[in-house]
Amino acid sequence: MSASAIASLPQPPAQRVRACLAGEGGSGGAAQQLRRLVDAGCDRLPLPGQGATLARWQALAAVAAHDLSLAKLYEGHTDALAIMAELGGAPGPAGALWGTWAAEAPTARATLTPDGRLRGAKAWCSGAASLTHALLTAWRPGREHPQLVAVALRQPGVRVDGRGWQAVGMAGSATAVVHFDDAPAIAVGAEGAYLDRLGFWQGGAGIAACWWGSACAIGQALHRAARQPSAPPWRQAALGRTDVALQSTAALLRAAAAWIDAHPRALAQAVALRTRQSAERTARTVLDEAGQALGAAPFCQDAAFARHAADLPVFIRQSHGPKDDAALGQLAAQEEAPWTL
Repeated sequence: MSASAIASLPQPPAQRVRACLAGEGGSGGAAQQLRRLVDAGCDRLPLPGQGATLARWQALAAVAAHDLSLAKLYEGHTDALAIMAELGGAPGPAGALWGTWAAEAPTARATLTPDGRLRGAKAWCSGAASLTHALLTAWRPGREHPQLVAVALRQPGVRVDGRGWQAVGMAGSATAVVHFDDAPAIAVGAEGAYLDRLGFWQGGAGIAACWWGSACAIGQALHRAARQPSAPPWRQAALGRTDVALQSTAALLRAAAAWIDAHPRALAQAVALRTRQSAERTARTVLDEAGQALGAAPFCQDAAFARHAADLPVFIRQSHGPKDDAALGQLAAQEEAPWTL
């Protein structure tokens, strides 16, 4: 292949993301950086299960290695685009910034009237004050399953309340409660389709790439320190344990992406849970190993390290811990021979 032909090949998504974030695009708050990524077309990622799932996850990991609050908004935006592609929803106006809000808090419930208007509230809405549109789950009275809807956020009848967000970790995600007062919304897919669709678990596995990307950023600080000629053996031992953890989860991410691409119509719940649980454990291992090997200095003197160290423990709590372990165990118990080489 000629040099000109090689130059004309499309740039991998992760490479485009890194290029956009390398200069001015990586400055400012999470919302400003998301706007630059979207304007640069870096949100147009391969859809899950269509042959390039790993490239999608590599872009998520690249954003997470830069900033986890940005990754939270970027993942929500790109997830919304993927959901609408799967369920047939309109992608919205050009340049729209989307959120995906499906958490169901007991104190905040969004309801949908028969004429398609939202009432009530939605909690855990990351980036609400800066986004233009959102996909969210709402409930029709008397129904057992939620309805996914698309709503424009910059309209009368939508109020964002960020006063309750007192987080130190993930502070930049600016998560809020959004209140709706007869705000018009558009149904996306059938009732219950958000949870029943195949892309639910395919997309859920992608969160693991964000956790892994941030863990890599923390691991890099340990890697730099262990490469110093004066590095003590115990610091290199910490790097060895970190290497095993990061490499193991990376291998599982690659295998999961390949499985999803090879089985796009299969339920990916076990694959997603296994990958997420591995990434959570790796994140906790890397945080512990780097903290013990490096001491307090990077937490106090390295702004990027300190931000990742504060953000990552909060972000990995999207895992349900033992509950997800039990769900994965139930799936594994149904297989005659779950482990092969």
